[in-house]
Amino acid sequence: MATEELRRRVDQIWQRIFAHPFVVELYAGSLPMEKFKYYLLQDYNYLVNFAKALSLAAARAPGVDLMKTALELAYGTVTGEMANYEALLREVGLTLKDAEAAEPNRVNVSYMAYLKSVCALEGFYHCMAALLSCFWSYMEIAEVHREKLAANPVAVYRKWASVYLSQEYRALVSKLRGVLDASGLSAEGLWPYFKEASMYELEFWQAAYEGH
Repeated sequence: MATEELRRRVDQIWQRIFAHPFVVELYAGSLPMEKFKYYLLQDYNYLVNFAKALSLAAARAPGVDLMKTALELAYGTVTGEMANYEALLREVGLTLKDAEAAEPNRVNVSYMAYLKSVCALEGFYHCMAALLSCFWSYMEIAEVHREKLAANPVAVYRKWASVYLSQEYRALVSKLRGVLDASGLSAEGLWPYFKEASMYELEFWQAAYEGH
């Protein structure tokens, strides 16, 4: 399967993500709250643009079913996922206005520009390969650090991370993998997009840890 090969190839990058101090400290509960607040503000902006990328992907879809898949994901991002983020913002003393006013850092800007350009100019499946990296890596991060999370003393960190351990989230990742595996494209053709997005994921965690 193409996605199995993509996962094998990207392992070195993802291992660096799993071991990143932001991720480790977040799941252990030792991450300073100010770093988490900064991450939330940046990630809210990311979600807005992620939904735009999905909408662009829908326009490139080769069939109605795949167009519906992309639009459903976009809708879910701007409704359910953003609603969850608004609740998290309130829990840490931030507001939606704070999120809307936050200036995206350079990694965030570059990452979003990359995703939107791929989804607007490249093929539908190339776009989905780039988008899959975020969905899938978050699920694996949660699996790798599941035991740390169980002992995490910070309620808001547990609430944030538990989403990525849910059956619903696992089903979503499986569905996206299925789309790519059913495309008939080889991992070789999808790899550049999956790898680039994975590198951006690593850089996004680093930027969140550094606060710029």
